Amino acid sequence: MIQVENWTIQEITGYVPQTTFYTDFSIADQYGLEAIQDTYNRSFNSWKNNYIYITELVMVLNWKIWRWYEHNEGYALLYNKLWEELDQYCLDHLKGEELEYYIRTTD
Repeated sequence: MIQVENWTIQEITGYVPQTTFYTDFSIADQYGLEAIQDTYNRSFNSWKNNYIYITELVMVLNWKIWRWYEHNEGYALLYNKLWEELDQYCLDHLKGEELEYYIRTTD
């Protein structure tokens, strides 16, 4: 049976999740590094043109780094790599109000 973590971001920060990304990655966590990478690839390719969703994807990756950094170095390193790549993508591709939203939301 797959155990899916609850993303407590709303209770901690007030941010209301718009996607199922955290749940999707929590399921992928149960299957290993390849599943995490695949989940990222599918999420990025499907939503890279939606600045709200891509912002949330960055947030999920960041939370997953912290979730795993003391428990599974391989997972933490992969999540960190994906986070760095996506953060740079957002900084390079988002403009105007979209970039402002990204920075304000992820700050």
